[in-house]
Amino acid sequence: MFSLDLLLDAVVIGVLLGCFYGAVSLGLSVSFGLLDVPHVAHPAFLVLASYAVYFLNENYGVDPLVAGLVITPIFFLLGLTAYRLYYETFEKRGSDAAVRGIAFFFGVAFIIEVLIILQFGVDQRSVSASYIGKAWRLGDIRIPYRLLVAFAVATVLTMLLTLYLSRTFMGRAIRAVAQDQEALRLMGANPIKVKQWAFGIATAVLGISGALLIIVSPVDPTLDRAYIGRTFCVVVMAGLGSLGGTLVAAIILGVAESIVLTLFGASWAPAISFAMLLAILAVRPQGLFGRRS
Repeated sequence: MFSLDLLLDAVVIGVLLGCFYGAVSLGLSVSFGLLDVPHVAHPAFLVLASYAVYFLNENYGVDPLVAGLVITPIFFLLGLTAYRLYYETFEKRGSDAAVRGIAFFFGVAFIIEVLIILQFGVDQRSVSASYIGKAWRLGDIRIPYRLLVAFAVATVLTMLLTLYLSRTFMGRAIRAVAQDQEALRLMGANPIKVKQWAFGIATAVLGISGALLIIVSPVDPTLDRAYIGRTFCVVVMAGLGSLGGTLVAAIILGVAESIVLTLFGASWAPAISFAMLLAILAVRPQGLFGRRS
């Protein structure tokens, strides 16, 4: 029977889960929100990062969070390469780049999924660490350490990325390229190189996010499909390019999913992100923290 204690438990878990959703959506907030790149392969790169963390943890005993830091530079270079390929093949050619770009990134996502299956098989994979499987009790509420880790890392990651975009020259250039490329060019900066750098950062963030994903739950090669709706819902709900809003929107989604899971069961939870995405597009297309154009 539903009770106030059960609701409180759902809200607490939902907030922590939402912070995790915020962490896995940060990269998309940059690539799609600021650069306007239809990066539907974002969740596939996320799962790829999780498997890279699994490989380091399983074979060398590296802590998942440390493994996430280790692969971050590799994913940065991967992001630089992916954007250059996208730009030369699609964006450089004109107005229908977005439509063709969606097909391109869907193809990339499919290739990543097949490569993971060929290397690791279709079974779920998980990592081991001292904080996985343990929980902290707050009264009658049991809070898994893995969600507390995700909460802490997501908060720090959001703060660092926000500071980078607001306090550094390249960060301000990244924000400017989304608004006026010609003005940026007049200032002596190359908009394409700025966007490539930004896409590299958006992909590098997935190194840490992928570590959080496999810490929170086991992963399988098709898990990216479950996160397409969630990540785009968070970014659109926040308002394109709003990093602080991304964390808030993710918490809203996490709480909503947790309450629905508690009340109606797990089968309804995946539909929440798509329902909220459609609702926000109908009621406030610019997002909760976006400005009207």
